[in-house]
Amino acid sequence: MKGLWGEFKAFALGGNMLDLALGFIIGTAFAGLVDSLAADIIMQLVAAIFGQPDFSTLSFTLNGSEVRYGAFLTVVVNFLLLAAVLFGLVQLLKKAGLGNFKAQGSRECPFCTEFVAIDATKCKYCTADIEPGVQDEEDAPVTTTETRVAE
Repeated sequence: MKGLWGEFKAFALGGNMLDLALGFIIGTAFAGLVDSLAADIIMQLVAAIFGQPDFSTLSFTLNGSEVRYGAFLTVVVNFLLLAAVLFGLVQLLKKAGLGNFKAQGSRECPFCTEFVAIDATKCKYCTADIEPGVQDEEDAPVTTTETRVAE
């Protein structure tokens, strides 16, 4: 039992678990912040333009059933606002040089055709020097998946 408790403590207090817990806590707090921005500021601007703070009262009746399309519109607007705020925040952090924004994806090594990270300068399989791929907004489709047909 003592050995099992020691393993559990090592697991629960290990770096990955603590990183995950801290990320979850910060993510929850950030979600509240963005939700407040959307509901208390931006949707109030919508209210100033359209006369109501959200669209949840919009509905129509079809064969005796009420279809509340306004509630769906409110959720869609909130989602789009959240996505726009997050996109802007990531762009701002990238421009400021903060954060760890690595290129995502992989590409084939031109010498051995094994998949390597998109920003790799040396192939980990054949050790050939390769030019690192650059992934900007214009080059986003450059990334590939690691599915290949056996030759």
